[in-house]
Amino acid sequence: MLTHTEIKDLLNVSLQEGETRNVTVKGWVRTKRGNKNVAFIALNDGTCVQSLQVVAELKTDENPNGFSEDLMKKINTGACLRVEGVLVKSMGKGQNVEIQAKDIEVYGQADPDSYPLQKKGHSLEFLREIAHLRPRTNTFGCVLRLRHEMAYALHKFYHERGFVYLHTPIITGSDCEGAGEMFQVTTLDLENLPRTKEGCIDYGKDFFGKSTKLTVSGQLEGELGAMALSKIYTFGPTFRAENSNTPRHLAEFWMNEPEMAFYEIEDNMDLAEDFLKHLTAHALEHCMDDLRFLNDMYDKELISRLEHVQQMSFERITYTQAVDVLKAANAKFDYPVEWGIDLQSEHERYLVEKHYKKPVIITDYPKDIKAFYMKQNADGKTVRGMDVLFPQIGEIIGGSQREEDFDKLQRRITEMHIPDKDMWWYLDTRRFGTAPHSGFGLGFERLLLFVTGMTNIRDVIPFPRFPQNAEF
Repeated sequence: MLTHTEIKDLLNVSLQEGETRNVTVKGWVRTKRGNKNVAFIALNDGTCVQSLQVVAELKTDENPNGFSEDLMKKINTGACLRVEGVLVKSMGKGQNVEIQAKDIEVYGQADPDSYPLQKKGHSLEFLREIAHLRPRTNTFGCVLRLRHEMAYALHKFYHERGFVYLHTPIITGSDCEGAGEMFQVTTLDLENLPRTKEGCIDYGKDFFGKSTKLTVSGQLEGELGAMALSKIYTFGPTFRAENSNTPRHLAEFWMNEPEMAFYEIEDNMDLAEDFLKHLTAHALEHCMDDLRFLNDMYDKELISRLEHVQQMSFERITYTQAVDVLKAANAKFDYPVEWGIDLQSEHERYLVEKHYKKPVIITDYPKDIKAFYMKQNADGKTVRGMDVLFPQIGEIIGGSQREEDFDKLQRRITEMHIPDKDMWWYLDTRRFGTAPHSGFGLGFERLLLFVTGMTNIRDVIPFPRFPQNAEF
């Protein structure tokens, strides 16, 4: 039974002059100020970025029924309270209503000498060191509410279009695309590893009877689902063991990967554009208070960028066209541009922010820099890959039309020295009832960087995992 009203609901109440309501609220103290006669407590319960002002009259000779000094000493920033009182129209600026407290219960105190969030203005770097407490700040309250809304909007988008949510495995025996170091999963005794006669680790004695790892992608299994259900999507955690300490990399992150039978590359691009516009529109419609806070505090162009995505059709160019634009650019790049290179973030952002001034979708990449499963074009040099580039971010979506021809796919697997024994099940989808199909992957934290205006990927996930850090 709910015994209180959430603050977001009370802040939307419009009272007439003289109208009052009896209410109970619960939350954490953001600030307390006042004088010997009255205390003003800003209370926040995490349901919105705004706090509700609680007015508590103190016990004095003139007001013997006020709150005691002993109680007030327990109420500091971080303390958790239950407040019963009267909701009234506020006379102060910046708020419609406030509570005149009649009863206050302190659920939990927060020692002002040791509570890390006692003061305002902590750096994001400091807050990463106390990730267990940073959700209590306004910044991370906004970020985490936006993260929830984007996950909800993602599921809503696919559900309304007839997609099936497919749960793909986290533990895998294959590497999706040679995507880098993977985390080993094992029950073997690391102090006494079993060995074969040749001296190699005997994974036959491991839990699964073979070497297994944490997945870098659910795509390959997603393709299996699409070959039976037509349209599926995955959404879950993925892992990469890169020893990278950049603002763009995490060891554990979330991926969304739709896979669609009978979709060609043009259909894939249409879906990706519709998807990103749906997500940004949802943020603008349902999260404006949080967006305004982040816009004012961190990125003055955040809301205008989100609105810009809504207003513009994405530019669609080939990789060759992109290289031509970059080579002709009056700009100095750290990485030289030649046909055949993997475009860097500086190249992607130039195309989006300087040249086209809108989101860009690049297609037809060189075969040699893309994954084995991408459909080969007739020129023998390029594949039907696609990357969606966003301002501030660079690549936000990567995808392709998948190679449905069994012989071409097997040749490509051989060229890239991928063992057939690891891919027999994947090849079966081309052996039995193959069909044109496409898909893409969205790095969820990349999306959140764009939607929140944060600049470090560690600030858009509740508990970041990166080299030498696995706290909480």
